[in-house]
Amino acid sequence: MSVRGPRKGENYELSVDLNSEYREKRKDAIKRTIASMTVGKDVSGLFPDVLKNMQTEDLEQKKLVYLYLMNYAKTQPELVILAVNTFVKDAADHNPLVRALAIRTMGCLRAEKIIDYLSDPLKKCLKDEDAYVRKTAALCVAKLYDLKPELVIEGGFLTMLHKMISDMNPMVVANTVAALTDIHIAATSQASASSSTSSEPEPGAFIITAEIMQKLLVALNECSEWGRVAVLNALARYVAQDERESEHICERVVPQFQHANGSVVLAAIKVIMIHMRQVRREELIKQLVRKMAPPLVTLLSSPPEVQWVALRNINLLLQKRPDILSNEMRVFFCKYNDPLYVKVEKLDIMVRLASENNVDALLSELKEYSSEVDVDFVRKSIKAIGQTAVKIDMAAERCVNVLLELIGTRVTYVVQEAVVVMKDIFRKYPSTYEGVIPILCSNLDELDEPEAKASLIWIIGEYANTIDNADELLGIFVDTFTEESYPVQLQTLTAVVKLFLKKPDSSQGVVQRVLNTATKDCDSPDVRDRAYIYWRLLSMDPAAAKAVVLSHRPPISIPRTTVSPALLEELLGEVGSLASVYHKPAETFIGRGRIGADAVRKGAEMADDDQFSTQKALQTVVQGQQAENLLDLDDDFASEGQPSGLAATQVLSQTPAAANLLAGTSSNPLDDLVSIFGNSGLQQPMSAATPMAYGGGQFGGVGVGRQFGAMPMSPAPPQTPVPGYAASPPPKTSSQHQDDDLLGLF
Repeated sequence: MSVRGPRKGENYELSVDLNSEYREKRKDAIKRTIASMTVGKDVSGLFPDVLKNMQTEDLEQKKLVYLYLMNYAKTQPELVILAVNTFVKDAADHNPLVRALAIRTMGCLRAEKIIDYLSDPLKKCLKDEDAYVRKTAALCVAKLYDLKPELVIEGGFLTMLHKMISDMNPMVVANTVAALTDIHIAATSQASASSSTSSEPEPGAFIITAEIMQKLLVALNECSEWGRVAVLNALARYVAQDERESEHICERVVPQFQHANGSVVLAAIKVIMIHMRQVRREELIKQLVRKMAPPLVTLLSSPPEVQWVALRNINLLLQKRPDILSNEMRVFFCKYNDPLYVKVEKLDIMVRLASENNVDALLSELKEYSSEVDVDFVRKSIKAIGQTAVKIDMAAERCVNVLLELIGTRVTYVVQEAVVVMKDIFRKYPSTYEGVIPILCSNLDELDEPEAKASLIWIIGEYANTIDNADELLGIFVDTFTEESYPVQLQTLTAVVKLFLKKPDSSQGVVQRVLNTATKDCDSPDVRDRAYIYWRLLSMDPAAAKAVVLSHRPPISIPRTTVSPALLEELLGEVGSLASVYHKPAETFIGRGRIGADAVRKGAEMADDDQFSTQKALQTVVQGQQAENLLDLDDDFASEGQPSGLAATQVLSQTPAAANLLAGTSSNPLDDLVSIFGNSGLQQPMSAATPMAYGGGQFGGVGVGRQFGAMPMSPAPPQTPVPGYAASPPPKTSSQHQDDDLLGLF
């Protein structure tokens, strides 16, 4: 029970007014109470006083009281019982608005103590003579199923809903379909959550038969816009029996393209795209595709947010049917006041629609975009020019000319993006536009971004035999090798090796310098490993190096779809939903159900599993410490008397590192494990082992110049480390402990 506050303040004044003998004063107090509740003030203490005003003939006052009850029913479940009699009485009122309001409010209370009292009034309202009451009661069944599914199934509510699909009123049919769909989704999600292997439909499933499909088509044109969306989504789930039935559904749904609501249009397009899969007549398919274009174009006149949703769905549709909007390129041209997210989507769609017929208009438009003030938009516009060049062979030269004009502006970010795009064009059309290379190299000083630098370095390395001063250009990047980012270092390394394989006479010093720098001074393991690989290839087999580094690469192309074909078909069945906007399946971003006792229990089990895993890890460490040292060939086993098994684990767990692991308070578990390995209290010192030694002549001293190409070269220092090939280390003295750095073993 609520505790009455002190006899002062706003709530006390409201309480006094709610108990006033004057009707207008009570109504005004209810309005002020709702206003306080709306702004977030706690007025739950007034629950009994508000409840007294529930029995009234004033419909407006009754709505306000019901609104208050819905908001505070969870916090005052005991007092809600007091309102049951009034609800039951209102559910039998002569006014259909009161009956519908009562049954709707009872469904929204979500209090378990009132559920049992809801069944009888709900059954009466489902058979009510007024359509407004019936359609409200239909949605109430779905809410009841969410609270207590067994009551809906055992009470026969599902059977009543299935009968209501044949109702004469289309709004009742639409709400019934919406309720059955919600129940179907809830039932199937519960089945998947319980890992049910049965392929039979759940009791609450909404199976759409041919008879139901015909009734839905009849009701479709008379529903409200949201009713049409519910009916169309149900039709999208229907599996047509043959081609004729699919054609019939498509013909009946096509008129919905003319609806003013964008959600109805997208739902209708979804139904057409799904049932068009079974249509074999090419004339009908072309006709349907042609009729899709005008409604999609109309969606682009919506506000920016709706426009973006439409563009994302259009992008998905074009991946399946590129010919839908093949003649509508101009409607996707960007406007000056479009937000950036809309412009980006339009650019992507324009590239998809690009063809030999409209490429001139597209390039002219993209060139204009490249002079905008928005840097991100300019970059994406230049990238779109490159994608157009890669997509349309006949337009490649025109795209290159536009890019050269943009490079001539000497705007830093324009030049850098153009260089990146030219790299892709060279990959698509090798040895075709070599005359552009001097212009690109002359803009070397303009480049300060890693991607632009890496692109120009790739071009220099790829066409090193046609660039006279390639060694000088690459030498600039070699001089600043350690200061560059990792992608630039990797590209520089590869380009210098390409230069050496193409011009061995003039690039010997550069390649020696970059390999020395990469293996000695670079802190990236990727760069060091690649340098070792190149060094070994050049030392051992230059022919193999040429085959690897100078191998033929297939030309690049723009993928037709951004998702897999199977995922594309799945997303086309979700057009108009978030899945089609994100281009991801719904289960990747929508959780399953609410967090309940099961989730808490599973969380506790996972915590126990983590504790068990830590204990197992400690036992493994003990076993490893007590095991035979595989590098010790003197048959010197661990001394007897050491603790083993569970006892050893208990001894080991007394160390600070193991205690941190078991308590879950370790800040760095890896360091703690290494310190456990270094604990010498449970094992004998490991005998020194001498790894296999390899001569250092592979990389320097002996024959490096001969194997690089029969010319003298400055030898690499013999101490250069090579993975797997190390010089013989000095023998360890007996005083050296085995808990040295683990890397010393290698």
